[in-house]
Amino acid sequence: MSGIIGKKIGMTSLYSAAGKNIPCTVIEAGPCVVTQVKTVDKDGYSAVQLAFDEKKEKHTSAAMKGHFGKANTTPKRKIVEFRHFEAEKQLGETITVELFSEGEFIDVIGTSKGKGFQGVVKRHGFSGVGMQTHGQHNRLRAPGSLGASSFPSRVFKGMRMAGQTGGSRVKVQNLEVLKVIPEQNLIVVQGAIPGPKGSYVMLEK
Repeated sequence: MSGIIGKKIGMTSLYSAAGKNIPCTVIEAGPCVVTQVKTVDKDGYSAVQLAFDEKKEKHTSAAMKGHFGKANTTPKRKIVEFRHFEAEKQLGETITVELFSEGEFIDVIGTSKGKGFQGVVKRHGFSGVGMQTHGQHNRLRAPGSLGASSFPSRVFKGMRMAGQTGGSRVKVQNLEVLKVIPEQNLIVVQGAIPGPKGSYVMLEK
């Protein structure tokens, strides 16, 4: 499916025609350069590789300099492949935010904020063991029984317990495009998207 690489700018809000305040996210999308076109005959699958965001040459390896040189473009920071692109693209072609139009619905993929090691209440939404009654003074956010005694004498895999939270790939689907500003390479979508400000995201049609 067609797509583009972007960078999350932040959140704001817009008013609809009916006067409703709509929370939305501003994304700097593109311009992206086609750095490789993969085909079934040569690579085993068809895809379009896009690159986004300028990078200094001194921070780029010689191999990547040659890769970007084939597309006649400067080194980039982020490279992503998009399979089954709608329109046929040529090496070195530039794709802008005008790929999207106002009113259509898109999917946004990003990496969620990492929250470190968290307990079961924050990680899984547990309610804790109970109230501070019958002498329970330190069990409010505890996981409670795991159900493992002499049988099976172990903890089953996949048991919801405390652990590392966040920092994972998240896809938010069907976000409406509220506004496209091609002069500044900006797109405004309804609702929130994963990741902190300044993080890279992928927008798919």
